[in-house]
Amino acid sequence: MEDLVESLGFPPRRCTPEIGETPLPEALNSKDTMKQFLSDRVVKAARSLYSIMIERNPGLIRDRKYHLKTYRQCCTGKELVDWLMKQNDCLQSRSQAVGMWQVLVDEGILVHVKHELNFLDKDTQFYRFQDAECGLNHTTNERELDDELQESLSLLSQLGPDALLTMILRKCPSQRSAEDLEVIYEELLHVKAAAHLSTSVRKELAAVLVFESHAKAGTVLFSQGDKGTSWYIIWKGSVNVITHGKGLVTTLHEGEDFGQLALLNDAPRAATIILREDNCHFLRVDKQDFIRILKDVEANTVRLEEHGKTVLVLEKSSDWAEQGGAGNNSKYTVMSGTPEKILEHLLETVKLDSNGNDAIDPCVSDFLLTHKVFMPSSLLCPALQHQYKAELSEGSEQEKASYILTTKQKVVKLIGQWVALYGPLLKEDPIAMDFLERLKKEVAADFRLSGVLKEFRDRRRTKILENGYQSLSRNQQFDWFSNCEEPVGRLQPIRAHDKVLYEIYRPDNKPLTLMLPVNTSVQDVMSAIVKPGGDHVLVKMNSTGERAQLKLDATAVYTALGLNERLFICTSSQVDQLTPLKEQQGPERGTTDVLEQMSSKDIATELTNYDWELFTAMHEVELVYYVFGRHKFPGAITANLERFVRRFNEVQHWVVTELCLCEDLVKRAVLLKKFIKIAAVLKEQKNLNSFFAVMFGLSNSAVHRLYKTWERIPSKTKRVYCAYERLMDPSRNHRAYRLAVAKLSPPYIPFMPLLLKDMTFINEGNPNYVEKLVNFEKLRMIAKTVKIVRGCRSQPYVPSSPQRGLADRMFLEGPATRISTYSNHTLPLQSPTNIRHYIQNLKVIDSQRKLTQLSRTIEC
Repeated sequence: MEDLVESLGFPPRRCTPEIGETPLPEALNSKDTMKQFLSDRVVKAARSLYSIMIERNPGLIRDRKYHLKTYRQCCTGKELVDWLMKQNDCLQSRSQAVGMWQVLVDEGILVHVKHELNFLDKDTQFYRFQDAECGLNHTTNERELDDELQESLSLLSQLGPDALLTMILRKCPSQRSAEDLEVIYEELLHVKAAAHLSTSVRKELAAVLVFESHAKAGTVLFSQGDKGTSWYIIWKGSVNVITHGKGLVTTLHEGEDFGQLALLNDAPRAATIILREDNCHFLRVDKQDFIRILKDVEANTVRLEEHGKTVLVLEKSSDWAEQGGAGNNSKYTVMSGTPEKILEHLLETVKLDSNGNDAIDPCVSDFLLTHKVFMPSSLLCPALQHQYKAELSEGSEQEKASYILTTKQKVVKLIGQWVALYGPLLKEDPIAMDFLERLKKEVAADFRLSGVLKEFRDRRRTKILENGYQSLSRNQQFDWFSNCEEPVGRLQPIRAHDKVLYEIYRPDNKPLTLMLPVNTSVQDVMSAIVKPGGDHVLVKMNSTGERAQLKLDATAVYTALGLNERLFICTSSQVDQLTPLKEQQGPERGTTDVLEQMSSKDIATELTNYDWELFTAMHEVELVYYVFGRHKFPGAITANLERFVRRFNEVQHWVVTELCLCEDLVKRAVLLKKFIKIAAVLKEQKNLNSFFAVMFGLSNSAVHRLYKTWERIPSKTKRVYCAYERLMDPSRNHRAYRLAVAKLSPPYIPFMPLLLKDMTFINEGNPNYVEKLVNFEKLRMIAKTVKIVRGCRSQPYVPSSPQRGLADRMFLEGPATRISTYSNHTLPLQSPTNIRHYIQNLKVIDSQRKLTQLSRTIEC
C-alpha cells in the first residue's frame, strides 16, 4: 500500500520499482516542462478563439466609448462571456466561461484596458487581445478553424476552474460571495495543512484567507526574530526554512504550512523563510483572524463530563441543513468522545417519523462505516444491548414507558441500518450474528415494535415488486437480513471463508497446490505443507527477485499478492538462493497480431465490463480495513479491493509490455494509436480507473522515449493524448482530475489509487485519539471518502450501446484498425467472448528495468 500511495505523489523514478509500486509518467515529474507545455497550448487555444471571432464576429472587437474616454479595439467582459456560451453548449454557467477567459488574462493574452487582474462579466469592463505580442494571426481555413475550436474549448474548460479559484482567492475576503466561499472550502479539503482541521474551522478559514504571491526566488518572506503576524499555507511553489547557526533546516512544498507557532505562543519568528523558486503563491491568515477563529471554535464547543472526565465533545454546526436532523442535537456535530457516548448521542439523532426508505443519516452511516476502528463488534453489541434495555430513572410512569419504547425503536432502526450497510459481510462476524439472533427474538416478541418491523417488511415487499420475483407472505417471520441483496454478476465477491487454490513453489520451482480458506494464516499454510519443528519459512517474491519473508500470524497472503508475485516455501538458508519463475518474467512475444483483429471500442468495452464486476464485488468497508491495516481487524479481508488495485497495475503494464514487444515500427505506431483511442473510449464510458491505467502506461518512460513511434502518430491523435495528459497533472493534489470527476454523474468507476491516497493522507495526518477520546472528526473525513465508492455505484451500470460515440468521432476510423489482410469474416477473435477471455488473462512484464531494455532494443 505504501508503494502505491507514494507513487501517486510522483516521486523521482527509481530504476527498479518496489514490489507493488505503480510506475508513473516521467513526463509529469518536471513542473517547468508541464508549465511551458500548457502555456504553449493556451497561446494556441487563444489563437483559435481569436481567429474565429475575427472571421465570424468581426464587429465584436471595436472601439468603445465610456465616461468620455475611447478604448481602442476591445470587447466587454459580458460580450466575451456571451460569445463563449454560444460556442460551447456544454457550459453550465457563466462562471465557467469567466474562468476560461481568466486563463487568457493570467497568461497576458487578454488584457484589461486598466490592467485589472480579474476578469469580470460586465458591460463596463473592457478587454483587449494582445494579438501582435502573442502572434494571434488568424487563418481563413474553415475546416481547420472548426477542428481547433473544440480542442481549444476543451483545454480552456479544463484550466478554467483553476484560474477561477485563483481569481476568487485574489478577491478581498469581504467581497467573496457564498458561492466563492464554498469553492475555497472544497479546495481546503485537499490541502495537507488543513487536513486536521474541523469542518467549521475550514469554513471560517475560507472567509478570511488572503492570496499572496511573490515573483522571484530568494525573496525573504520573513526573518528569524520578526514579530509573528500571519500563518501561511503554500499554494504553489516551495520555500527554504533557515535558522541561525544551523543554516538550511528543511524545505516546505505545496500544501504545507508555516508561521503558526509564533501566533499561538505570541513569540518572535523561530526561523527565516526564503522562496526557493520563482512565482510562489501563498494563502495567508492574519493574526487577528487566526486568534478569532480559535476563540470561535472554543465558544462553539460543548464538553460533556462524567465523574470529572470529558466523555463527549460536540461542536455547534454552522449549517443546519448539513445535519439533516431535527431537535436540539441536530445543531451539534460530534468531534470526539468515548465510543459508548458517541453511540448514545447518535441514537438520539435517529429519526422515527421518517419513511423506512429514507437514506441513512450521514452521521450514523459515518459511525457504522468506521466503528470497527474504535469499537469492534465485541464492544458495539454489548453497548447496543445496553441501550436497548435503557430505562429512565426519573419522571412519570408514562414518561418512562415512552422513553423505553422510543429508545428500543431507535436501536432497532440503527441496527437495521447497520445490517443494510454491511449485508452478507456481517454474517461472517460470529459475535454480531449471535447478538442479532438473540435480539431478534426479543424484538419479534415485543408487539410495541410492530411499526418499526413493518418498515423492514415494506422495504422488502417494495424490492420484490420492483424486481418482479419471489412471493412474500404478509406474516413472514422477521429477519434482519431480509433487505440485503446478494451481489448479482459473473464475478462473485471473495469471502473470508471461501476456499481458493494456493500455488506455492519449492526452491526447485516445482509447485505445490492446495485448497485453503482465503483468511488462512501463514502458520496454517506451512502446517499443511511441511512438518512442524523445522526452520521453513514462507516467502513472497516478485519478478525482479526481491523477497519478503512473511510473518507467521499474517493472513490472506495469497489474495494479497502483487502483480507477478509468487509464494515460495523453503528453509531459512535457502531464501537467498530463490530465483523468480519464468512465468513471472512475463511474455517474450507480444500480441499485436491479436490486437489488430479487435476494435478499440470492443477492447475498451470489455475492459469496462470486467472492471465493473471487480468494482461491484468490493465492499466499501474494505477501504477502511486497507488503510488502517487489515491486521488490526481480526477476520477481515481486503481481497476484493486488492484484486481491483492489482487490475490497475496489470492494465498499466499491459500497455507498456505490448508496445515494447512490438518490433515492427509501423505496427507499433498503429498499436500506440489504438491504445490512445482505447483511453478515449474508457473515458467516454466513465471508467476512470482503466483510463488512468492506460494513460500511465503510455506515459511510462519506456514508451515515452519511443520518439520514432510517436512521430508517426497523427497530429490530431497527439492532441487528444495531450488533452488527457492534463488530467494526470498531480499539482494541487490532482486538482485537474478532481474537477473532471465533479462533473460526472453515476455510474462511474473512480481512480481507485487516488482514493486510497486520500484516505491514507487523512489517516496519517490525524490521530485516532484526541485527549484519549475517539477522534470522530477524522473518521467522518474517512467515511466521506469511502462514500464516494457508494455514490459511484448508486446507479446500475448499463453496457455501452453500439452507437458511434465521441471517441469514434474524434478518431474518424472504422470499428477496427488492422494491418493484416484478413477479412472481417475470418476474424474469430472479434467475438465478445474471445475479447473478454483475452482481457481477463493479460500477460505482462512488470519489471521497469526489463521494459526499458526492450524499449532501447527496438529504438536505440
